[in-house]
Amino acid sequence: MQNFADRLLEAVIAKGNPVVVGLDPRLEMMPDFLNPRGANPNGKTAAEMITSFHELILDIVSPLVPAVKLQIAFYEQYGLPGLQALHETIGLARDRKLVVIVDAKRNDIATTATAYANAFLGRTAYGTELRPVFDVDCITISPYLGRDSLQPFVDVCSKYGKGVFILVKTSNPGSRDLQDETLHSTGAPLHELVAEMVAALGKDLIGERGYSAIGAVVGATFSEQASRLRRLMPQSILLVPGYGAQGGTATDAAHCFDASGVGAIVSASRSITYPHREPSIGEDEFSKLVLGQTQTMIQGLSAALQRNGRH
Repeated sequence: MQNFADRLLEAVIAKGNPVVVGLDPRLEMMPDFLNPRGANPNGKTAAEMITSFHELILDIVSPLVPAVKLQIAFYEQYGLPGLQALHETIGLARDRKLVVIVDAKRNDIATTATAYANAFLGRTAYGTELRPVFDVDCITISPYLGRDSLQPFVDVCSKYGKGVFILVKTSNPGSRDLQDETLHSTGAPLHELVAEMVAALGKDLIGERGYSAIGAVVGATFSEQASRLRRLMPQSILLVPGYGAQGGTATDAAHCFDASGVGAIVSASRSITYPHREPSIGEDEFSKLVLGQTQTMIQGLSAALQRNGRH
């Protein structure tokens, strides 16, 4: 089975850009043609609206970008209908040949980590059968229970050709509270210790293109740290959140790429999928805005990479 990093990088090359569109369902932000003002959808209606909204988004962006990132919390807030919409949206994205990342930030002790890994990346035992459940290409996971909590994910990635992105330096301002704390043993910040762990865990899952299936989350909002982390994890693909609504720019994100302009993917959610200001916007105008925002991000990243000599 092909290495996840190779599949992801091939998708990036095929589309000519490293943009990832984030799918964060928020019924209250959807245009009126999907969610009329004053409507109170029940569970079934909510699931249908979420799926329909993302089918529209996927039809617009799938010819342009290599991957989508589904933030599971925004689905889970709607309970079982939300999870049904999650499952259906994953299928729609796979039908369109997109790389599917679930932003779940999961982890626990090793046995529980195995269950998470099976649910999203591998197979779950149903009696004598092993069956896929969500079966996505990659998920985000937390490192803060230690290496033994990460190993089950690494094992499943190896077995099924899947990938993970481990939280290293996240895009939120409060990441400084813990991730930047200086270690007495080394004098380096905690996020650099995590980066070293990521590099070590990924060394046996390096694909033909020189990158590992074990990647890292590094926010665009901390460009100075991103440059250092790029050097500490030379064979890890970086998933770069924080672009757009969180304040990160294309120039900031460029620090996460290697000298040849690869090795990172950059995600944006609200700035692409909720670009409208008027709820009454029509479907055609809404589609044009989503298309325009996607194209603007692609062009901005391309220009930033060229300015930084990464191309």
